[in-house]
Amino acid sequence: MMNVKDTVCAVVVTYNRKELLIECLDALCKQTRPIQAMYIIDNFSTDGTPDALKEHCYISELPPSNLTKPWEKEFEIQNLTDGQLIRVHYVRMNENTGGAGGFYEGVKRGYEKGYDWLWLMDDDTIPDSIALFCLFEKKESLKDNNIGFLCSKVIWIDKTPHVMNIPSTKPFINGIPFNFFDDKGVLLVQYTSFVSLLIRREAVMKVGLPIKDFFIWGDDVEYTLRLTKRYIGLYVKDSIVVHKTKANYSSSAVIDWRYYFNIRNWFWIYRFHFRNKYVPYMLWKSVCEVIKHPKKFLVIFKAVVVSIIKTPKIEYPN
Repeated sequence: MMNVKDTVCAVVVTYNRKELLIECLDALCKQTRPIQAMYIIDNFSTDGTPDALKEHCYISELPPSNLTKPWEKEFEIQNLTDGQLIRVHYVRMNENTGGAGGFYEGVKRGYEKGYDWLWLMDDDTIPDSIALFCLFEKKESLKDNNIGFLCSKVIWIDKTPHVMNIPSTKPFINGIPFNFFDDKGVLLVQYTSFVSLLIRREAVMKVGLPIKDFFIWGDDVEYTLRLTKRYIGLYVKDSIVVHKTKANYSSSAVIDWRYYFNIRNWFWIYRFHFRNKYVPYMLWKSVCEVIKHPKKFLVIFKAVVVSIIKTPKIEYPN
């Protein structure tokens, strides 16, 4: 029997994608296993996101225009399955803190409100109506309190797997074969993305919060690596979400302003989690990237230097 007493709070980080955000929130309201709350972390959007939320009745009051610190207000909306109320926690940031800063805020605030599970996703994530039900169904079937998180199958709009969100695994994770629970329809993963990640509250207490210094990309890899050092992380193929990016791409293929963060953050990931391989990886990666993108030499050099001299801080919730 599914435990419906566990409270679930969705954490949605948004920036200038108001149409997709509303589609995401509408999908959350249609879950057959209802959520009890949602945290909307608005990273100082400039496209009229607060007005769109008010128009669609997710909030009934607009934030002040001259914020000097994050503004949070709680509202209520009915879900579309059984009519129960969903608490809507809207946080309007006073600056763009990136996806990493947004998930840091959402996990921190959701934890402090006491919700049992936090369901993380980007604003362009559209979960199937049974996505959360499938995650909970697998959790209940295992009856294992050492589960730290469960993640969904992420597809693109053409229904092919989204290459940015494919979980990583290896033959053994903490001594357990990755397919140990395949008779239950789940696989163990080593790390995964924040696109439909259901995290247990107790795990947040033990391992801390996502690192906001990452700003964008890699924060989810680092955080789930931290989780799977102490807990089981599970991939649930029956739980499906659509990640509506403009193309089906991987972060490693992007060479714009985000390139620096991707390179630097992977150096930090190795420094934290694969320390013996950190220097060899940094040297190998730097040379490979300079050969592929010689015009990015200064960017790569900066990523190397910053990864050495700066240590991101892991914070713990109150």
